[in-house]
Amino acid sequence: MNEQLYPLKFKTIFKDKIWGGEKINTHLGKNFSPLPNCGETWEISGVASDVSLVSNGALLGKCLVEIIAVYKERLLGKSVYNRFGNSFPLLIKFIDANEDLSIQVHPNDVLAKKRHNSFGKTEMWYVIQADEGASLISGFNQVVDRETYLTKFNSGRLTDILNKEKVAAGDVFFLPAGRVHTIGKGLLIAEIQQTSDITYRIYDFDRIDNEGNKRELHVEEALDAIDFKHYDNYKTNYSPSQNTPIELVKCPYFTTNLLDYTQQYTFRDYTALDSFVIHICLAGAYTLKYENEEIDVKMGECVLIPAMFKNIEIKSNKGFKILESYIEE
Repeated sequence: MNEQLYPLKFKTIFKDKIWGGEKINTHLGKNFSPLPNCGETWEISGVASDVSLVSNGALLGKCLVEIIAVYKERLLGKSVYNRFGNSFPLLIKFIDANEDLSIQVHPNDVLAKKRHNSFGKTEMWYVIQADEGASLISGFNQVVDRETYLTKFNSGRLTDILNKEKVAAGDVFFLPAGRVHTIGKGLLIAEIQQTSDITYRIYDFDRIDNEGNKRELHVEEALDAIDFKHYDNYKTNYSPSQNTPIELVKCPYFTTNLLDYTQQYTFRDYTALDSFVIHICLAGAYTLKYENEEIDVKMGECVLIPAMFKNIEIKSNKGFKILESYIEE
């Protein structure tokens, strides 16, 4: 594998879910046939069971982990490679909730390592589209301890103490590991998270699958993972602005900016970064120019820009909206 690195696209991994819908196709233009629905797509993944395969250029068909093993810090960045080795540290998804997802929680790094030999799962959501009246749950709406939680749970009134938020397109939620949450019906979301597929399902609204079975719950496992603290605000506050980068989330696991641009030409300088950069195109289309080459990107596509590329140009006739993510030391 001696090919020169370049910005990588990957074959979408489609997943049907009991709560999935049609928006992955109707809104993002991604055909998930022959699945009956699509609850989520994995756009860039290093999860062992679902490693992404390159869909463009000379590395077509190669898997992400295989590429990392060859190109190392040229792809990930020196500090990122030193920290994660051949493991890709982020998982990028689109999620379409045609029905409410289960109420759930994810373990932090310490608990996930102990129980599953895995990373924990801190994540963020960017709401791409929201039906009228759509909502989600993030955290608790009052001061709660373990005893109060169990009393409410055992009485079937857990939702009484959960924080429910009305949601609109453009809303952002940061969910550190340990925060009880669920995505509500009618939401299309872009999710950026640590590389982990560990979910403790607390309550699933007594749903049954096509074979008449309820999904497994993880009530006891969740107790040690839950952050029972109450916070004043669960939504990420930011001031939308066009033609300038807006920082949405900055945490030890990822930094994510929003680029909402109407101008035809944009220059991005990544020389201060020692990390790969991911673009998630939420709207519009653009041409990404690197060195003397270029690649076209449209809504619903994600691009992994290797750390070796420090200066890129973005050209667009109609404008674009991008989530730009990377890892800082």
